[in-house]
Amino acid sequence: SDDCILKVWDLQRRLELSTLTGHSDSIRSVAITPDGTRIISASEDHTLKIWDLQNGVELSTLTGHSSWVWSAMVTPDGTRIISASGDHTLKIWDLERGIELNTLIGHSDRVRSVSVNSEGTRAISASEDNTLKVWDIAIGKCLATFYGDSPFYSCSISSDGATVVAGDAAGTVNFFRLVEGRGREI
Repeated sequence: SDDCILKVWDLQRRLELSTLTGHSDSIRSVAITPDGTRIISASEDHTLKIWDLQNGVELSTLTGHSSWVWSAMVTPDGTRIISASGDHTLKIWDLERGIELNTLIGHSDRVRSVSVNSEGTRAISASEDNTLKVWDIAIGKCLATFYGDSPFYSCSISSDGATVVAGDAAGTVNFFRLVEGRGREI
């Protein structure tokens, strides 16, 4: 929310369970760990916060980005967080230890969105530099770049890990197929 807080709701009973406060600027993205025990929030205050979902307590604050954090995703095994920022980078974080593991450099404008494949081996980033990039999470290397006609604002990877859907500033929904030169999926 733009009021710098997160609210946790019981959807069946339509009741607010807790209010999480601690960010000093608008929250742009929220992710939940696969086991449902933690929440990760990404904020315009240049930080990510890790919260305990059960008791609503802040566990740690991740600092390192020099601009807004637009998006955050948790890898399917629940061990890593990937964040996308206005500082033109993505960062890979160790969720348990709350430390930065790697910075992914290659975009020339704000990175607005990140998505992770179901194996947790690849990340896709969407940027205002009109590109989508495919990253190898383990080594922090860009494997491929897709070029568009407008800034990309969002991206998502299909459950089969082969199709990327991306929304751009022109209002177009773009579909990309991830295929390596020898017929193997990236």
